[in-house]
Amino acid sequence: MNTLITGGAGFIGSHLAELLLADGDDVYVLDDLSTGSLENLECARDHPRLHVVVDSVLHPAIVNELVNKADVVYHLAAAVGVKTIVEYPVRTLEVNLEGTRIVLDACCTFGRPVLIASTSEVYGDHRTEEPLRETSRRIYGATTQKRWAYADSKAMDEFLALAYREEHGLDAVIVRLFNTVGPRQTGRYGMVVPRFVGRALHDEIIEIYGDGEQTRCFCHVSDTTRALRDLMTDLGWTAGEIFNVGAPNRTSILDLAHRVKELTGSASPMVHVPFEEVYGSGIDDMLHRVPCIDKVRRFIGWIPERSLEDILRDVIEYAGARSRSEIREEVTA
Repeated sequence: MNTLITGGAGFIGSHLAELLLADGDDVYVLDDLSTGSLENLECARDHPRLHVVVDSVLHPAIVNELVNKADVVYHLAAAVGVKTIVEYPVRTLEVNLEGTRIVLDACCTFGRPVLIASTSEVYGDHRTEEPLRETSRRIYGATTQKRWAYADSKAMDEFLALAYREEHGLDAVIVRLFNTVGPRQTGRYGMVVPRFVGRALHDEIIEIYGDGEQTRCFCHVSDTTRALRDLMTDLGWTAGEIFNVGAPNRTSILDLAHRVKELTGSASPMVHVPFEEVYGSGIDDMLHRVPCIDKVRRFIGWIPERSLEDILRDVIEYAGARSRSEIREEVTA
């Protein structure tokens, strides 16, 4: 098939591109490289069935041309990371809202099925440890807190996709991702695992935001991309549905820091930093975020296969190889 991945030079998008190429697809990647990188596609750069277009999802003419060529569309392009939300709130809303509308409109025009990558952020700030189901209520903080701008924009993406489904019969699948992690993810935008690993490998201070008792669940990117692909293979079952995709391996951020230190043999000291000192006022951290994956298991038989230790070892190996490569470049320069 011909597949289009918006945001295909990003962390998840590049892994999805490799998976679909291995399946025999022709893969078109659209990315403006604002947070993605051509380096993420290095392993497949010379592949004859990979076609990379460096442009914005905000340009309807480009999106229309690529959607017309595709048999299926994966819409992953979005503003990502808490740091991006804080520093570029206008761009966050513009890309997430207008970009998704443009993609949905093109898919509707040409009759192409589309997967919309959403986020567990849409559930808001849950204080219980109960797994979140697709039908769980949203619990947001104060309406003035800018943290919820990102969550609201992704929630509106979901509503927009469902509206196109209801009004125009568009085959749209919505996936709420829970902390996908793995090689190529950067800590530049606040992602906790690569940030901890990068600090630990250099024996630098590991900063833990808040008391570290907040918990998260981490899913290996290879498991995530397998779910994305499989959800688009039987649209008779999955179109018009919302699915959680994540691994219910709940761990506290403090415990995560200790595990990273242990696996890297690091001497990094750990310090606690108030969340507001990092991102300013109006940005709260969520206490718990645990996915219920019963629905995706029931529909396509998907379960995550990689453990948290697998994830950490892969990220450590990747980050270590990059560090050695950077050292070699400095020595030979």
